[in-house]
Amino acid sequence: MIDRLPELVNADEALVRRGRFLTTSFLVEVGDVPWLVTVREGRVERVERGPFLLRPWTFAVRAPADAWQRFWQPVPEPGYHDLFAMTKLGVARIEGELQPLMANLRYVKEVLETPRRLSGAASTAGDAGPHPTGASAHPTGWHRTPGGALVEPITGRYVRLPIAGRPHRIYYEEAGQGVPLLCLHTAGSDNRQFRHLMTDDAVTRHHRVIAFDMPGHGKSTPPPGWHDEEYRLTTRGYMDLILAVSKALGLDRPIGLGCSIGGRIVLHLAMEHAAEFRALIGLEAADYQQPWYDTTWLHRPDVHGGEVSAALVSGLCSPTSPPETRWETLWTYLVSGPGIFKGDLYFYRVDSDLRGRTAAVDAGRCPLYLLTGEYDFSCMPEDTVRTAKSIPGARVTVMQGLGHFPMSEDPAQFRRYILPVLEEIRAQSR
Repeated sequence: MIDRLPELVNADEALVRRGRFLTTSFLVEVGDVPWLVTVREGRVERVERGPFLLRPWTFAVRAPADAWQRFWQPVPEPGYHDLFAMTKLGVARIEGELQPLMANLRYVKEVLETPRRLSGAASTAGDAGPHPTGASAHPTGWHRTPGGALVEPITGRYVRLPIAGRPHRIYYEEAGQGVPLLCLHTAGSDNRQFRHLMTDDAVTRHHRVIAFDMPGHGKSTPPPGWHDEEYRLTTRGYMDLILAVSKALGLDRPIGLGCSIGGRIVLHLAMEHAAEFRALIGLEAADYQQPWYDTTWLHRPDVHGGEVSAALVSGLCSPTSPPETRWETLWTYLVSGPGIFKGDLYFYRVDSDLRGRTAAVDAGRCPLYLLTGEYDFSCMPEDTVRTAKSIPGARVTVMQGLGHFPMSEDPAQFRRYILPVLEEIRAQSR
């Protein structure tokens, strides 16, 4: 498979364009067999089988032969679907000069994935279509302009409010009517991750769905003086932000739904502010996750922050997610502000460790639901299951065919899991 990389890569014009700034040689070790891959401006010039004597290379990727075979399956199993997933499992190693790799990470990852095409089996991923959540079948609130263009039932506004003594201008979007559903996006992204919930009539006929951009994310500007400080999200600051937005919008005991860092803060809210929520839903949530990469790569002058952020999280999407929605998920990372993703992860990695503390959560007082995708190797399913076991009454679900961004990477699959949860919460309220 390795010796066919020139044929596979060079025939893919989009992939060659993605790697057009890379000229180097790198090593791929399959078991005890080394292969030297030489790239010039995105084209694979040659692939040579070792052993070698005094041959230079910039970086190396090493894994056992059986790990590569599992990686090259058309739909790999969880843990073997991404290069960094395999490194977290401990079955792959990355060595050498890492700057050329990290500066061209998406390209290198796609080059190494191209042998999957040789299996002859088609991927189960498909085209998401214009309204993958089913909004086209239930077009409540949709309308057409005089020119015939379709308008989504989402309204966007700015709210000005003080947070921690500083003025903020927060952008939020909403759709629907009923019980408020307050949505919290992932680190480094923005509220666009929830647009599919906002255009799904099965959700909006019962809920006023609200999603806001955290300061410095999406359309929310950072507070005055941001340019003179390093952004670091803290647990206290994050909770104060959520409660301030909820109060400013007049939300009466909303359902809180957060993903990733939003899922972690849901656990903090359950501990300290349960009375202010009707129920809490944590997507990809756990008391702690083992880090799997160095966050300093996310904000440095010799690596494009948006490119490396999107490349890193690309493997957190399920390989069966539709291409359209998977790439839309990655787009919000490609355009994220300098240092924003890195600053969010200060909360995730340093300031929010809940190990040994989650027994204080009272799921009887505020129902708690934890849902994690089977392909998430950041917050792994076993992390969420472990956390749920420490919280009496917490409900846990492992979502098949989904990764770390279920509501945006594959909204059609996600609604199969979230709609029953929302219905159960409505039944409890009745």
